[in-house]
Amino acid sequence: MEFLKRHQSLVIAGILIAVVSFYVGKSQGQLSSAGRATDLQNQTMDQPGNVDFSSFWKAWNTINEKYVPASTTAETVTTQDKVYGAIEGLASSLGDPYTVFFPPVESKLFESDIRGNFEGVGMEILAQSGALTVIAPLKSSPAERAGMLAGDRIIKIGDKETSGLTTEDAVQIIRGPKGTPVSFTVVRQGKKEPFEVTVVRDVIDIPTINTQELPGGIFKIDLYSFTAQSPNLFRGALREFVESRDTKLILDLRGNPGGYLEAAIDMASWFLPSGKVVVRESFRGEEDEKVYRSKGYDIFNDNLKFVILVDGGSASASEILAGALSEQGRATLVGTKTFGKGSVQELVSITGDTSLKVTVARWLTPNGKSISDEGIVPDVVVERTSKDVENDKDPQLQKAIEILNQ
Repeated sequence: MEFLKRHQSLVIAGILIAVVSFYVGKSQGQLSSAGRATDLQNQTMDQPGNVDFSSFWKAWNTINEKYVPASTTAETVTTQDKVYGAIEGLASSLGDPYTVFFPPVESKLFESDIRGNFEGVGMEILAQSGALTVIAPLKSSPAERAGMLAGDRIIKIGDKETSGLTTEDAVQIIRGPKGTPVSFTVVRQGKKEPFEVTVVRDVIDIPTINTQELPGGIFKIDLYSFTAQSPNLFRGALREFVESRDTKLILDLRGNPGGYLEAAIDMASWFLPSGKVVVRESFRGEEDEKVYRSKGYDIFNDNLKFVILVDGGSASASEILAGALSEQGRATLVGTKTFGKGSVQELVSITGDTSLKVTVARWLTPNGKSISDEGIVPDVVVERTSKDVENDKDPQLQKAIEILNQ
């Protein structure tokens, strides 16, 4: 076990139950991609004194006085619907795809996403540049089985163009009962023409982790998401690694769209001394930067050979973990540039059944690089084309194995 620190070699074997769950204190509900529930219902709202709202009220009154639905079968729009629409417009005026208002129906959908169990196709998407981009299909999901890939651009859902849709609009269309089909018109790099993919919806349980022993003393951990269970499952995977007596480690974060910030910090702590920076949180100018540091489990010495695989589907918490272990000199990154999801969202309760997800900060790597601006660029860049995927070839994994065997 020459890659383990001698004084801590027993930690993995039996004392690992000392890992603290991140469902405590402030950490409850905080994600790197959406978190920190805040109840502002009973607080007095500040009214901006330097804003002229006369144009808003003129538009409001004009609509109330003059608007006639174009169709006699159009649904009635209530006053409350118009208020929700105004808030949605306020959020969208920021031009930030992650700042979103959730009316009652959408708020329930978002809550089901956080719980990690819903009916749909199982892929993370984002509306940007006039189309829907697939951040990553979830492992073993209907979307992955149908052949959807990270980086695919969806230009149609069924017959509906996606150019004017928000992410939340698209999610509502894609969601549906188990067993029902939904079709996507996809533009993919390397393909000359758009093509159609049909996916059959199913119950989606977000997967977390898988382990595998490879020839040559290599142990591979596939991490698919950063959930509430991830720290304990990762601890168990590291125990398997040590007990296997393998000496080289691959952590595969490809296609991992992220999740809980605390999970990424906990995982990084197995490889970093106490106090080492994992990630920095940069707020508005008047607030100090917050630094998140390793908890110092730090059971591996410098003899550990460690490669992390990343790609364009690695986002959020994946980028935090990979960036920390790369910049702190603990792992070599192999693959392609990550997605670049380096912002922090806070989920604010607006009413009892509506909420606002608003960007409140940016993630920076230990060396101060903005994840949103730059993504994480691997130490060794290796492409994996759609043709490689179709032919079940994995040049990124092969390069990781080559590096570990050097």
